[in-house]
Order: sequence, then structure tokens, then C-alpha cells
Amino acid sequence: MKIFQKEFTLTPYRRGYHIITQSIIDNIPELKHIQQGFLQVFIKHTSASLTINENADPTVRDDFESHLNIVVPENAPYYKHDYEGSDDMPAHIKASLMGASVKIPITNGKLNMGIWQGIYLCEHRNYASGRNLVLTAWGI
Repeated sequence: MKIFQKEFTLTPYRRGYHIITQSIIDNIPELKHIQQGFLQVFIKHTSASLTINENADPTVRDDFESHLNIVVPENAPYYKHDYEGSDDMPAHIKASLMGASVKIPITNGKLNMGIWQGIYLCEHRNYASGRNLVLTAWGI
């Protein structure tokens, strides 16, 4: 079995949902050495998350942002953790709801995703720095 692991930092993104599939592929060229296996992408932050969804129509990403802002509003009177602003606690809740990692099959050296699927960075903060990702690919 082959195992490859890389860590890299994404450039800062504005709040919202951003397709980062190509950045991930570009940062782990060793994928081409795996015929069958998996890639796990892990984000090392508590106020941003990852998910896989629609990669063609950008309104899907806009709708994610709109919907989660209703489900997890800012300035709720019961939040205690607001040291970094009104988006602080909501960002943590959204990150827990969306998740800190995704796992994608690798087939013949490429990510085996559906034609309409992309990996999203879900940026939940108004002013975030670059986000650190750990990529772990394994297989035969």
C-alpha cells in the first residue's frame, strides 16, 4: 500500500462556499501513483468546513450560504462565545454541521467523483486567513 500526505494553505477566501477541487488535485500530484484507494481532505480549523456538492451552478453555493444563515443566525442572544465578532459562534456551529473532512475514492490515479461534484471550502467567517488542509492519499 502507498500512503502520501501533504499539508498546504489555501489563499484566503471571502465568506461563502468555494470550489477547491483543482487546488487539492494540484497539491497532491502523487494521486497518479494510486490505482485504487482514497483521498481524505481534512481542514485544520474550527470556523470553516468542507463538503462535496454541485460544481456547475454557482447559485447552489449562494443557497447554501443563505440557508445556513437562517438555520444558524448571527447575534443570537443566547450565544456566549462572541469574542471575535457576531460571526464567531455561528461559524463554529456551521463548521460542526458541515464537517471537517471529506473522503473521495481514487480510481486509476484520479479522484472518482460524479461529473457534477466538487469539493467545497465552506468559509463561515467574514474575515478569515488562509485555511490549512491536510491531504492523505492511500491505496494500491
